[in-house]
Amino acid sequence: MKFNLTNEIDVIRFRTKVEYHINKKTRNVELTEKRTLKQNNYLHLLLAWFAIESGNTMEYVKLNYYKKLANPDLFITEKNDKYLGRVQVIRSSSDLSTSEMTASIDRFRNWSSMEAGIYLPAANEDNILSYIQEEIEKYKMWI
Repeated sequence: MKFNLTNEIDVIRFRTKVEYHINKKTRNVELTEKRTLKQNNYLHLLLAWFAIESGNTMEYVKLNYYKKLANPDLFITEKNDKYLGRVQVIRSSSDLSTSEMTASIDRFRNWSSMEAGIYLPAANEDNILSYIQEEIEKYKMWI
């Protein structure tokens, strides 16, 4: 179930659900915080801009630069496969918490600037982000 805790009705629903599980003494309850759509859109804007600037596809940038180079500790794990043995697994960015997502974006921005010489604007740089959005529309079919 999803609850918007800025909405008073959802707060009541959430508290009721928590109390229910406490009273029932439920053994396994998981609470997760989902990223905002704004944060997800911001990441995709940065990935697309880096793709344009570097001449790569957005998927290539996301996998190789954002996940493997800038954030390996967040995305790269290993598991045992029945047939292949020990294999490397790349975690989905949709599995990140809000704080992990923030950290991963900050790392990517820093990596991009220091290693690739590509400036990726902060989330509050609205003028630059608007310009980038316009540029992405022009190059959409290539990224």
